[in-house]
Parts: sequence; C-alpha cells; structure tokens
Amino acid sequence: MIDSSFGSWLKVLANVINKYGEKQAGVLCYSLILLASLILSCMFYYVALGEIVIVDVLAIMFFAAVTSPALLVICIQALKELEASRVYLDTATQQEKLLNQSLKDNITRLNSEIDERKIALHAKHRAIEELRREIAERKKTQLELAQQSMLLRSIVDSSPDLFYYRDEEGVFAGCNKMFEKVMGKSSNELIGKSVFDIYPESYIPEVLKTDEQVAKTHQALTLDVEYPVNDENRWFEMRKLPFINEQGEYIGLLAFGRDITSRKEAEQELETAYKDKGKFIATLSHELRTPLNGIVGLTRMMLDTELSKQQKSWCNTIFSSAETLGNIFNDIIDLDKIDREQLDIAADSINVSDFINDVVNFAGLIAEQKGLEFNINRQGILDVYASLDPTRLRQVLWNLINNAVKFTHRGSVTLDCKRENRDGEVWLVMSITDTGSGIAQDQLARIFEMYYKAPSANGSNAIGSGIGLAVTKALVEAMQGSIEVSSIVGQGSRFEVEIPLTLTAAPKEQSYAGRSLYILLVEDVPLNAEIATNLLEQRGHEVIWAETGEDALSFVATEDDLDLVLLDMQLPDINGDEVAREIRADSHFDKLPIVALTANVRSAEEELEGISIQGALAKPINTIKLDKMLAELFGINARATKPKLIETKANCADKQAEFILLEMETICDFIDSMGVEAFKRSSDLFAKLSPKYCEELQQSIDNSDFDEYSSVAHKLKGASGSVGLKQVQEHAKKMEKEVSEVEPKIAQDWLDQLYGLLEAGQIELKTVVDSWNG
Repeated sequence: MIDSSFGSWLKVLANVINKYGEKQAGVLCYSLILLASLILSCMFYYVALGEIVIVDVLAIMFFAAVTSPALLVICIQALKELEASRVYLDTATQQEKLLNQSLKDNITRLNSEIDERKIALHAKHRAIEELRREIAERKKTQLELAQQSMLLRSIVDSSPDLFYYRDEEGVFAGCNKMFEKVMGKSSNELIGKSVFDIYPESYIPEVLKTDEQVAKTHQALTLDVEYPVNDENRWFEMRKLPFINEQGEYIGLLAFGRDITSRKEAEQELETAYKDKGKFIATLSHELRTPLNGIVGLTRMMLDTELSKQQKSWCNTIFSSAETLGNIFNDIIDLDKIDREQLDIAADSINVSDFINDVVNFAGLIAEQKGLEFNINRQGILDVYASLDPTRLRQVLWNLINNAVKFTHRGSVTLDCKRENRDGEVWLVMSITDTGSGIAQDQLARIFEMYYKAPSANGSNAIGSGIGLAVTKALVEAMQGSIEVSSIVGQGSRFEVEIPLTLTAAPKEQSYAGRSLYILLVEDVPLNAEIATNLLEQRGHEVIWAETGEDALSFVATEDDLDLVLLDMQLPDINGDEVAREIRADSHFDKLPIVALTANVRSAEEELEGISIQGALAKPINTIKLDKMLAELFGINARATKPKLIETKANCADKQAEFILLEMETICDFIDSMGVEAFKRSSDLFAKLSPKYCEELQQSIDNSDFDEYSSVAHKLKGASGSVGLKQVQEHAKKMEKEVSEVEPKIAQDWLDQLYGLLEAGQIELKTVVDSWNG
C-alpha cells in the first residue's frame, strides 16, 4: 500500500519535474516540505502538549529547511535515473517489438525468396534445355547456310559475268573469279582496297561519277565500259545497283558486268558498213549526177535549136529519161536517210489551199505533156493555215502523180482533196486516181515494199527503181499519216493519203523598216560573221561582233542598250551554252533575248535545256526564218527593203540540178536578200580564208592535235555553208565529228579530199556568180 502510494507520489513528482523543470519543481517541493513541516509540527505540539511552542516549531522548520534540499536533490536525481531507465526500457521494448516484426518480415521474405529461387531454378533448367535445342538448331542452320553460301559462291564464281560489291565508302568487300581475272588480282588483293588502289587513274573520274549517281538517285545504272584485259581491250556492259538496307539507306554498291566485246565489234562493223554505204551512195550520186547534168544541159540546149519533129521527139525522150534518172537518185538518197533514221520533218505554217494550187500547176503540166486530162476536186474548208512540211508532202504527191501519169496511157488523173473532222481532230485526205493499167489484187499487199516492182499486164516488171513508193510511205508515216492503195486491173488505181492537220494562225508579215535593233553577234568564223552582219545591217540594224565567249560576256556587261544576242553554240574558248548560263545568272539580263546559232537546232535545244532562250536559227542563216524570228520577238510590221530578185528564185531549182556541189537554196536566199555583189564579196572572202583553214588542219595533223583538227573543221563547216558549198560543208562536218574515231592517215586522206572539193566547189560558185552578173 505504502509502496503504491509512494510510487504515486514519485510519478506526481516526476510529472511536475517534466512539466516545470528541475529548478521550479525543486522550489515548489521545498516550499511544500516547509509548509508540511510547519503544519505537522504545530499539530504535534498542539496534540501532545496542548500548546504550540514557537521555538520548537521553528527548530523543526529549520531542520526541515536544512535537510530537505539534499533530500530533494537525491529524489530528483533518483527520479531522473528512474525516468531514464523507464524511457530506456520503453525504447528497448519498442525496439524488441520492431525487431520481432522485422524478423517475422525477413522470415516471410526469405520464404518467398526460397519459393522464387525454386521457381527460377526450374525455369533455368527449362531455359538450358531450350538453349541446347536452339544451339543444335543454329548449328544445323549454320551448316545449311554454309552449304548455301558455298553453292552461291560456286554459282557466282562459275558465272561468265563479273561481279563485285563495294561498301558506302567505296571499299571493295567482295567479288567473283571473273572480276579477279579481269583485274588480274586475287580477291585478297582486291578486298579492302578502294577504287584509287585498283583502277587506272584515267578510269577513276568516270567510276566516281557513276557511283555518285547511283548513290544519289538510288536507281540502277547501265553503261558500256572498255577495259584492258591481258593486253587486249574488252567491252563490258556494266550494271550498277544500289544496296539499300531496311531503313532505305544506301549502304553499298553492287555491280555486274557482261563481256560484250563481240557485240560491240559487230556494232562497230555495222556502223562502219552504214558509213561506207552512205559514202558509197553520196559518191555514186555525185559521180552519176555529173554526166547526167551534162546530158540534161546539152539536151536543153539542143531543144532550143531548130530540130526536125523526130529529132525533137528524141531529145524530149532523152530529157525525160534524164529527169527520171535524177528522181531515182533522189529516191536513193532518201532511202539511205530512212535506213539511218535521219528523215527529218520540218513543219511550218502554210496555207493548205495555196499548197494544193502549187501541186495542181505541176500535175497539170506533166499530164498535159502526155496528153492526159488532169482533174482537181476540193471538199471542205481548205483555205486555212496548218503546220506541215511542204517539201516532204509535195514530194509525196509528186511521186504519186508521176506514177499515175507514167502508168496511164489515155484518160485522166484526178486529185481529190478534202478536209475531215474526226473525234476533234482535223485530217487532210488526198487521193490520186488514174485510168491506167491498174495493179493485180495479189500484188497490192507488196506494192510499198522496198525494191518491189509489180509486173505489168504482159508479165514483165514495171519500169522504175522499185523504191519510190517505199520512200513515199516512209515520208507519210514520218508525218504521222497513212497511205492506202486500191486498184482494178484494166481500170486504174487509187492511192489515198491521210495527214493530220494542226491548224495554226496565219504567219505575220515580217519586216524591219520600223525599229532599228542593237544586236550582239557572237560568231568565231569571220566569214559567217560578215554574212550575218550584212543581213542584219541591210534590215537597218546595228551589229557588234564578238569572236569569243569572253568577248561576248564583256559586251553584255558593258553595252547597256543591247536588244538581242545571236549566239553561236561552238566558240574557241567557252561553248555557247556556258555563255548563255553566265548571262542568265545575272537577273539584270533576264529580259535580254538570246537566239542560238547552230548547225543542228535539235542538238542545241538539248544543250540549252533549262536555260531561258528565245529560239534557235540553223546555220547558214535562212533569211525567211531570220525575218520570222525577228518579227516574233519584236513585232516589227513594216518592210522597206530592196525588191526581190525574182529571177533568182525562178532559176534556183534549175541551177540546183546543174551545180551539184552547191546548195542553191542557200545561195539563192543570200542573193535574193543582199544582192549578187554582197554574195561575191563573201565568196571572195571564203576563197581567201580557205587556204588558212587547210594550213591549220595540216598543222594539227602534224602535231597530232585532233581536238584542234575538229575545231578548225567546225569553222570550215560554218564558213562553207554560208556561201552554199554543200559538199565542202558535209565533208567538213564528217572531219569534225569523226576525227576522234579514225587513224591519223584517214584524217590526212580527208584533208587531201578537201583540197579537191574546195577547188571544184569554188569553180562552180564562180560560175553561178558570173551567170547572175551576166
């Protein structure tokens, strides 16, 4: 009981100490002790003695006051120790509880881990079994792949085509035996090397260029490559393909090559045969036309003399026979062009009705000479302008009309012309009907075959070369048309030609008496420059001449009032396309018109693709096309030039047959535009320049500088074309284009031939000039 009460008081004291602190608790307890001693002593003396003795009470209080501090300190310290022990015990108890809980948790986790390890152990055993199976399968797959790789390698190595692979850095990573054989090195010597280590230096630029194209476009590329193998040049058809990964990234290059040497040799032999054939045809035409022109000329002179009726009939027969032979020559030349796919169609805007009238005049004349009636029937609106090649279409109709007249002995020849609209397209349908001997039905299917001549009624072959109708059909098809034939033996034949019409506006009247233009002429051949300058100045224009590309660029930069640049495509320093690019690079000259001057308009247009130019004129310059071009660019509508030399145009066709070395259309056009004196000055200038060209050609042969040979031949080609020396121009063109493909001896032979052509051509040229001067 006492212990319990004492314990309670100790707890109260401990709470007071905790609440008020040791000092305040001590003071409070000290005060309570003194108070308690006072009360108890008073109660004791009062009960025991019946009175309260103050001195004894104070003594007791003094004693309590002296002894209580020590007692209080001891009690307080004891309480502190007890409290600390209690706290320690509480903490220990709590930690023990936590430890027990932790142990329980650890035991639970350990049990869980044991279970998981058991599961993992089972999974490990299963994985090991699966791994063993996978290893076995991989070994089997590797064996199969090794066998397939060996088979593929055997196939690749046994292939007659070469093969190699290079990575994205251009390093060889694999090849086959054929590639090793071609390169003369083993795979160990090739793999890991770059193109710079393998190929000769002269091949590297082209290899890198094609590699870059394949890598950039991700497209396969096929090219023919000549490469030396065992001291023998071989040709290979190389196909380069990009090696692309799944992400579409370029990671290397595959290349396959097939030996095509035999095919190349066959192609070269075929090309040589074609060239030899062309040379033969040209030579044959030249050699045969010379005596033929003599026959035509002398027969014409004889017909102008007094002859008996029989003699005149004989002369007419000779004359018509010579003309027929001349037409056969023309067919042979056209046949050669068809065979080499060089039959060009030059469309122009012409009046269809006027064109038909020209044909009718010719047809009526030849029908009248044979005593036949010629009829013309028109249907539909023909008085329109359309894009046609009048020369080729006229050749087709004349050939068919000539045949109709030739095989018709009495009766008539009829030309029917009509315009038809079909599904939104316009067609010109022309049919030639005769009342001649006709063609058997079993012969109609072959009538357009080359060299085929349908037999006549008596069984003999028809007269003629058998190529006229073949050429006619080729011309019609080149104009996107068609030709059909129908015939009844003894009643006549009908040939029907259909040509698509592209309707155009009427060409503008062209001329130049109004505005004067300031023109830059870029031309490296002085003769060509003089002729072009005369043509332009005659039309009232001011011309400045630049002989090189650099001079042209300087003039463009310094001359502010230029209206037009006439730009030759081949110049001694930089080509015309580069000059055009330089001009167009400066936006200040965006509106300055540029017209190309070239011997090949189609080739020039390809070279200038992507560059803004306003047209191209063929050299030598045709005045009609020049006028048309200037009218289209500048819209000049008046004309104030000297009268046309009508006699020149009228006699041009006759003189063409007489002067076979000349291009009479060019000469007539020149004289018609500028007069005989101007043409004579130009031909005299050519006569002075030609020896210089020949000297430069000889010097280039002596120095083995065939680039210079080609350059001089180009100049000679342009100069000779300007004065109408057709044979010299064609010969110079061959010298320019083919000198890189022949031996030096051939180049010398060409130069020797050139001397003869120049001499003969200039003799004919002088004869022409003298005939017009007279």
